[in-house]
This record gives sequence, C-alpha cells and structure tokens, in this order.
Amino acid sequence: MTQRTAGIHHITAFVDSAQETTDFYAGILGLRLVKKTINFDAPEVYHLYFGNEAGSPGTIITFFPSPGSRKGRVGGGQVGITTYAIPDGTLDFWEARLRRFGVSVEKRERFGETVLHFRDNSGLILELVERAEGPASTWSFGGVPADKAIKGFGGAVLYSVAPEKTSHLLEHVLGMEKIGQEGSYARYKTTGELGNIIDININPMEYGAGGAGTVHHIAWRAKDDEDHAAWRTKLSGLGYHVTPFVDRQYFNAIYFREEGGIMFEIATDPPGFARDEPADMLGEKLMLPDWYEKHRALIEANLEPFEVRVLEEDRE
Repeated sequence: MTQRTAGIHHITAFVDSAQETTDFYAGILGLRLVKKTINFDAPEVYHLYFGNEAGSPGTIITFFPSPGSRKGRVGGGQVGITTYAIPDGTLDFWEARLRRFGVSVEKRERFGETVLHFRDNSGLILELVERAEGPASTWSFGGVPADKAIKGFGGAVLYSVAPEKTSHLLEHVLGMEKIGQEGSYARYKTTGELGNIIDININPMEYGAGGAGTVHHIAWRAKDDEDHAAWRTKLSGLGYHVTPFVDRQYFNAIYFREEGGIMFEIATDPPGFARDEPADMLGEKLMLPDWYEKHRALIEANLEPFEVRVLEEDRE
C-alpha cells in the first residue's frame, strides 16, 4: 500500500506583535487560540497556535511573534499563500467582514473557484475559499457565528525555486494526486477533508527572505508514531536530509528542506493540545514543557503580555 499524507497538519509563520496577531486571527478571523507556549528553541519568543475548537490537524496555524523584527519577502522556497476553507454561501459575509475591519480584499479566480485574497497585519498572504467538504467548525467568537466560521485549511500555494522537483515530491513521495493545471499553477489533492488541496506555481521563483509576514515551514500529517517512523525511513532512503525525531509536546516532528527550498515537516496527529490542559480551557495559560518550568518567572517576564479580546467593531 502506498504511503501518503492526509494533507496539511499545520503551517508556521513569522509575525510581529503577539497582540496584533491575536486580534487578527481570533478577533477578525474568529479562530480559537488553542495553545499559548514558547518556541522551545528560543524561549524568549512565544509560539502561538490558532485553529478550530480542538486545534485539529488541518486547522492549525502557528506563529513566532517578534516585535520589531525585520520584514520578510515572500518568494521561492516558501509557502506563498495560506488558504482557509469557509462554508458554502459565506463568501459575501467574509468579504464584508474583512472590509469592515479595514482589510484590503481582492477577489481572484483559480481552478474555477473564487477566492478572497488579502494579507494579515504582518503581511502574510491569506485566502478564503468556499468548500463543501470538511467538517464544520463549532467555534464562534466575536462577530463570527459557528455556521460561518472558518473550517480549517483549504490548502496552500507553494512557491518553489525548482517546481518540477517539488511537484515530483508531492506526487511520488507524499502520495498526492495531480488533478489539474491552469495557467501558472498545478493542483494536487490528497485524502484528508481539510488542508488537502495544494497548488504550486509551476514557474521557478527567486528565493524569498525570511522575516515577519512569511511562512517558516509547512507540516504534513502522519497518523501515528508508526507512520511517522516509516516516513523518516522512506525520506532518508530517498536521500533527503531528515532530522531526528523531535518532541513538540503536542505532536512529534521531523524536518527536511525539499529541493525547491521549502522547509517541510511531518508531524503526528496525536497527542493533541488537550494533553496538558482541559479542552475547555485551551490557550488560557502559558504552557511550558517540563524542562522550562523552573524558569517560568523569567520567561514570563520577557514575553509581551496580550489577550484574546472581542474587537471594538464587534462591540458596536
């Protein structure tokens, strides 16, 4: 049986302010802050996770906010666009909502779908697209009712410096099916209900530059530790330089940079975000791994305070 990923597990990006990012993704987009922790490799920086009510794989966007950090440049070797799926019939609601919050929105067409194209406060490029498939969200916040809430990822658009090699990896290693080509884009699909459609710009792109407003890596789903180990064996056997297994508390991870320059991760679906705090209290407290707990006071003192809040436009 061919091993394949079900699609996107999470996407991780660099941003500026923790408060401004929370206001955008929770306050405007209505996502739930499901985990407030730190970058385990740089404990002076938050690692914030936003997703559906449970932070299910296929819904999670994560951020390393760093106030005053340099601006990045979107380009080759990156996820160029992060796409969210919204329920059928809600595009007008979302266009009006984004415009009410002063977000510049452009309607675009790709593969017969109308998408809302915009940027967040740090410059990260986002899209909203109506999709019938995938479970509905049960989370509501501010002015976003559950029946109009973002479901999770629709997918992503990859920008590669070697798109033929990246495309080969998507199809022949990760197990995705090529389902179309239109203009500058090829489309691939895999088995998941969310985060399952990947577009790639088939024209080579010049390298981008990391910094606020760019994606650091995209993570693909492994269903369990056994599947995860098989992925590492497979990738190493194909000549990819894969990291050892890394415990990220809420999933286990391996990383490698594919030949088009994009940092890929493969992450396990379990154990999930309720492993260290109750499901109904996700994201309310700064959670630290055991090895950092003794430094909690110092870590908290060095982090920018922020809160999840209903924005003024939704209180009027």
